[in-house]
Amino acid sequence: MKLSYYPGCSLEATARDYQESITYVCGQLGIELEEIPDWSCCGATAAHSTDEFLSVALPGRNLILAEQIGLDMIVPCPMCFNRLKNAGHKLEKEPKGGLPYSRKIKIWDLLDFLSRPDRLSQIQAKVRQPLKGLSVVCYYGCMASRPPRITEAEKHENPQNMDTLLQALGATVLDWSYKTDCCGAGHTLARPDIVQVMVQRLYEKALEVGAEAIAVSCQMCQANLDMPQAAAISETFRKQYNLPVYYFTELIGVSWKGSEAGTWLSRHFVDPVPLLKRKEIL
Repeated sequence: MKLSYYPGCSLEATARDYQESITYVCGQLGIELEEIPDWSCCGATAAHSTDEFLSVALPGRNLILAEQIGLDMIVPCPMCFNRLKNAGHKLEKEPKGGLPYSRKIKIWDLLDFLSRPDRLSQIQAKVRQPLKGLSVVCYYGCMASRPPRITEAEKHENPQNMDTLLQALGATVLDWSYKTDCCGAGHTLARPDIVQVMVQRLYEKALEVGAEAIAVSCQMCQANLDMPQAAAISETFRKQYNLPVYYFTELIGVSWKGSEAGTWLSRHFVDPVPLLKRKEIL
């Protein structure tokens, strides 16, 4: 299977661990990703709040490039996915700036694509080291599923696809009511005080239900939950949380005994390896 691929900016820098785990997982599943040539930033997170035209034109340009390839497009970043879907929705109604979008291709959120029944059965069949005993909560963030008229998400308030996928890997997935709450996104630079309160609440709610770790599909969420945890948030709230924050693709790779998994995990701020070793998963 061949798909076009829009990585987005952060997967080439701060989220290399996500990018590398995606490449590994897709490669093992026989999914060939053709990176969109000359792709550019989609405008997240600032364009839609500063300039209406740019908020459509920036992601719209990437849609046009993808249509030239003629393959359905995979987008691992929920923020990019949201902006691309939004641009497609607007361009279909009213073309802007000479951007002829015809909606010939489908835009897939990576998690949604990999959790479809046929891919899910492939993923489960490759499990060599079940994530037995690992208690996690799935944190989807707010961008991949809402608003549903744009994202076409089936369960936008209570998504289940990551839950189902991690259960197939053998993990104990705990239910909680904060899976689509916002982490603060890019406000971590302008208003870290607000973001710290939002993120600390997520830690507390995860611990309340007995979680030992958090699984995510968004690099912004991963960064906000992982990077300040051991320093800024622990100092502000005078509490050590030590909650590893895994990308769901990393957990797939771990369950498959992927030899590269240690490299991905080594880039996290909260060391995610000791928990896996205690569970005799690594």
